[in-house]
Amino acid sequence: MESTAIGFPPLTIAVFVGLAIVALLIDLFSHKGDKPISLLNASLWSVFWVAISMVFAGFLYLQHGSEVASLFITGYALEKVLSVDNLFVFMAIFSWFSVPDNLRHRVLYWGVIGAIVFRLIFVVIGTSLLSIGPWIEVLFAVVVAWTAVMMLKASGDSEGIEDYSGHFAYKATKRLFPVWPKLYGHNFFMNRQQVDQELQKPANKGISVPAKGAMFATPLLLCVAVVEVSDVMFAFDSVPAIIAVSREPLIVYSAMMFAILGLRTMYFVLEALKRYLVHLEKAVIALLFFISAKLALNATDHIFHTGVSIDANTSLIVVLVVLAIGIGASALFPEKPEDVTEQ
Repeated sequence: MESTAIGFPPLTIAVFVGLAIVALLIDLFSHKGDKPISLLNASLWSVFWVAISMVFAGFLYLQHGSEVASLFITGYALEKVLSVDNLFVFMAIFSWFSVPDNLRHRVLYWGVIGAIVFRLIFVVIGTSLLSIGPWIEVLFAVVVAWTAVMMLKASGDSEGIEDYSGHFAYKATKRLFPVWPKLYGHNFFMNRQQVDQELQKPANKGISVPAKGAMFATPLLLCVAVVEVSDVMFAFDSVPAIIAVSREPLIVYSAMMFAILGLRTMYFVLEALKRYLVHLEKAVIALLFFISAKLALNATDHIFHTGVSIDANTSLIVVLVVLAIGIGASALFPEKPEDVTEQ
């Protein structure tokens, strides 16, 4: 059977690409509206993504044998475990930006598309790109801890942000390119005409924008950018781990891609549960501090060879235990109906 430069025949590559594109299109057209995703819907989609992944694993088994299929499943499971941290960081990012529930799917969809592209670059270039990882992980650990503090301060406050003029992301980017300081529907960009129309409204009196610039970013685009950066940071851990399982690019990338595709719906399962389990958010905040410590310890181990780090299995156990505590606390100490209503 003819093989390509990456070690697999054209048929296998075609099946992988075709399956991934079809799955993405199904997801895109199934969630075109700006509506919050229910727990049932998110759960069914999570099952769908796992099923798609197992279909590809079955194809690998039939075409290339049990060893190749086993490598794919191992890589897929490892990426799923390593991606759990992403879910809690995503939750903190949305809290930081006060993104409405109905817009979160749109942000995560484009965040996932970017993650797919960036992971491909990482796999193609290889671990040489990861040589700068440890120092970046230290910085990102600080960012995650700071975000957890912001989430802790905002805990219980359901009011969204009307004007992002005072937001750190707005201040950091407005000098690089024009930014409109308010959400504009589900748009990532606004043209000059739309901005001028918004400036005419009494509610926007006092807002100043650059005189030049045909296109303006919205806070929703800034949120997508932060989501992308967070995923790239976590890729510094996951890419070497998957490459350690298999050096075959198709196995590595397909395992990562199918795991990432299911990450978004897993987020909405967690987000939906948070609405019903009143103390789960406190557990999420605790996990963000743990993730920050994990990133810092792993990075300093890489830099200074301290021998102190937190592996994926330990991390997963901590996540499960803390979540179990949050769920148990919600069952034993439910909030009063009026308290929930106030939130």
